[in-house]
Amino acid sequence: MMDRVRRVARWAILVALLAAGLVLASAHVITEWWWFQELGQPGVLVRLVAWPWGVRLGGLLVLALIAYVNVRLTQPAVARAVFRFKGEVPPFLSWRFVRRGMILAAGLIGVVSSEPLAGRWDVVARFVFRQPFGISDPLFGRDVAFFVFELPFLRLLLGTLTSVLVLSSALVVAVYAVARAVEWRGSGVLLADGPRRHLFVLAALFVLLKVAGYRLSLLELPLATSSDVIFGATYTDWHARAPALQVLSVLAAAFAALLLLGTRRLYRKALIATGTAWALAAVLFGGVYPIVVQRFVVEPNELERERPFIEHHLEFTRLAYGLDRVEQRPFPVDNRLTWEDLESRPDLVDNIRLWDWRPLLRTLEQLQAIRFYYTFPDVDVDRYTINGRLRQVMLAVRELDLAQISNPTWVNRHLQYTHGYGVVVSSVGEQTAQGLPRLLLADIPPRPRDSDLAVSRPEIYFGQLTNHYVIVGTRTPDFEFSYPSGDDNVRSTYRGAGGIPLNSMFRRAVFAARFRTANLLLSDEITQTTRVLFRRNIMERVRRLAPFLVFDRDPYPVLADGRLFWMIDAYTVAQGFPYAMPHPRWGANYVRNSVKAVVDAYHGAVNFYVFDPRDPVIRAYDAMFPGLLRPAADMPEALRAHVRYPEDLFTLQAEMLATYHMTNPTVFYNREDVWRFAREIYSSEGDGPFREETMAPYYVLVQLDGEQPEMVLMLPFTPAERNNMIAWLAARMDGDNYGKLLLYEFPKDELIYGPMQIEARIDQHPEISQELTLWAQRGSQVIRGNMLVLPVERSLLYIKPIFLQAETGDLPELVRVIAATGDRLGMHPTLIGALREVVPLGAGDARAGTPAPAPQQGGTSDSGPEPAVPGPGALRSRAGEEWQELARQALAAYELARERLSAGDWAGYGQALEELERILVRLAATD
Repeated sequence: MMDRVRRVARWAILVALLAAGLVLASAHVITEWWWFQELGQPGVLVRLVAWPWGVRLGGLLVLALIAYVNVRLTQPAVARAVFRFKGEVPPFLSWRFVRRGMILAAGLIGVVSSEPLAGRWDVVARFVFRQPFGISDPLFGRDVAFFVFELPFLRLLLGTLTSVLVLSSALVVAVYAVARAVEWRGSGVLLADGPRRHLFVLAALFVLLKVAGYRLSLLELPLATSSDVIFGATYTDWHARAPALQVLSVLAAAFAALLLLGTRRLYRKALIATGTAWALAAVLFGGVYPIVVQRFVVEPNELERERPFIEHHLEFTRLAYGLDRVEQRPFPVDNRLTWEDLESRPDLVDNIRLWDWRPLLRTLEQLQAIRFYYTFPDVDVDRYTINGRLRQVMLAVRELDLAQISNPTWVNRHLQYTHGYGVVVSSVGEQTAQGLPRLLLADIPPRPRDSDLAVSRPEIYFGQLTNHYVIVGTRTPDFEFSYPSGDDNVRSTYRGAGGIPLNSMFRRAVFAARFRTANLLLSDEITQTTRVLFRRNIMERVRRLAPFLVFDRDPYPVLADGRLFWMIDAYTVAQGFPYAMPHPRWGANYVRNSVKAVVDAYHGAVNFYVFDPRDPVIRAYDAMFPGLLRPAADMPEALRAHVRYPEDLFTLQAEMLATYHMTNPTVFYNREDVWRFAREIYSSEGDGPFREETMAPYYVLVQLDGEQPEMVLMLPFTPAERNNMIAWLAARMDGDNYGKLLLYEFPKDELIYGPMQIEARIDQHPEISQELTLWAQRGSQVIRGNMLVLPVERSLLYIKPIFLQAETGDLPELVRVIAATGDRLGMHPTLIGALREVVPLGAGDARAGTPAPAPQQGGTSDSGPEPAVPGPGALRSRAGEEWQELARQALAAYELARERLSAGDWAGYGQALEELERILVRLAATD
């Protein structure tokens, strides 16, 4: 009886171990399936698994069959060898053993050859679902889809077939050698008839693959990299290499035909002659002839020879990067900007961005992180309609940084500290009396200054720093830490739709295996309603769901209908667009921003919206993964209002446009008009000198050609070796104008100040440079923020904020604003004051030679006497609002001082008086 019990116990343990091993082995696959189910996309996982395995198995069967047929054809020679050397062959080498060995060898060849094919399953899938571009290349007349979708597949197929043929041939030769069907003697190689025919056929097939390679090389000439001037076919490629490839194809085909004929009768002399001709042609036509043509035909008259190919290169490069859609407009500059011009554009002035994101991020870390475990990963710019007006704002999401938790236990990391909390919204162009940002939405819980910014769901369960899994809906009510409140903490329970239920011991075991922790099995907090949220990092989330897309580096938050979302731009890229210059950083020569991904910060839902249905690559992916991509029309209006033109794509297009705005082949060849991004002076770290850096594109609110205010992404250009401004590029993004690119070019016979020239004028201005130097000498760090160049009518307005940061602190304050237009330059503590120093009152004042305004209190200018108070209008209204705000702050500081005095709090009384003094100083400098 005891023996039976022991046997049962042993079997039970064995079964338990096998079950545990099975769970461990399959935990990742099972949890992946549940994760895709949670997002409503199980079909995507099926296809992501089916495609590589389908290609792998399909390739394995076909390639193994090819190898097996070749090995099977050696059977007669092997049988004769076994019979002939019957006494010398070991007993275990029976015919059955040999046949099994052949099958095994063929299978190994199939595995080795099919694995690279499976690794590039996407090439196969894109070939299957290829879509036409509707653009024909000028040399072969083929649609661009052939080069993007078909040519990579054909090259992959050719490489795979060559690989299996080489391996099969090596195995066949080895079998024939062992069977002594091939013998090497002093006079040469002796072959029996069967092996000779077999090897001749294999050699002929290998040569035919070489013919196919020549053909593909010919078709790949539009992707040639032989020139230092252009990408794609050149004069030498088309007039020397193309004929050479055709000649080599003919000679190789003839050689293959002779090999096939050699299976019946060996034409030794013809084979030698054809092979020699082929080898000589490969040397002369494939190597020497193109060099001779390049040296003696092209180089003496390169421009004229290459002109049509340069035209192809320019046209297709512009097509590949969407530069053909850039609308070019002249921008005549008279710099007669008047106060009336600004008053007629209150939205422009009120939304001039003074806050550089770098000092703003440091300021928010000090003012709004609230606790040491909160942080702001980034600051983003967007536009919102607030109280009926379009306002440009800066947003920063308050995320949880688990690395800062003092007691990082499993319970704290995965059950209690589960989410970030809230978003901070600040005005782009306003500051408080202390030089700090004016916050429109701040604190914990979030307190908006306007109901349009109200947040009903401030929890951030899915963000940029949420890199760990969390367990929600635990046994203890309100077990999760939500936010601090005084000396206590407010707690909550996740009530979103995200997460995978842990409603069985099996599910707990599977996730315990995936996360390598037994706590999921042992914790008493897990119940039938408990769920696990994992893969919560938004970038990891979208990349897993759509691995075929390239995602922008800068996801940005959107506040819509009281909820927080993340919007991430996604790109389709390709490497085979003919004649188009590849971009080294992108590793591609075709890029489209075809998709916008939206992730719900609370529920975790992910949606992909197609914004460029004309893109053939995204149409191919849509056919490949049906149901994953949705049309842009399905995006809710509340989200659609916050779609931005992505900075990564804009930077790419601007980099290409700096060279490819030249559409004249002569100008392009000589590089007569190459541009570069404008440069500026910036300082953010250390006590060293200011540094020069390339300007980054910036989002601004402008009015283009008298249209309604809109947000655009813009960047100024300068000539490659000079600092004067030559043009500026703008990307529109509001309403039906989304995606339109405008290039405004300045007259080339006029000097238009570039940002670095304005920087030089700042450094040469006696009062401004002296004040900046004095601040630096007092131990403070002077931060010269991003310069903005803003078009207003036919004038350019330059704005540069100056920040001051104490040596022992990390709280930058906006202390001055520098403004410039034309030959006027001024600095003031406020934007309005700086504008008044450089912008005259009216047309008569500017054009009749009336002196420009003099500096106000606290400001400096190089322009002349100050005009009287400006007439009524938007700017004066804004100045009045600013004055009223400072007055309210002064009154509040005064009341606080009285309270502290009544309470006998002399330290608090002194601090309140100091605060009142700072406000009064600001008030005195404001009109």
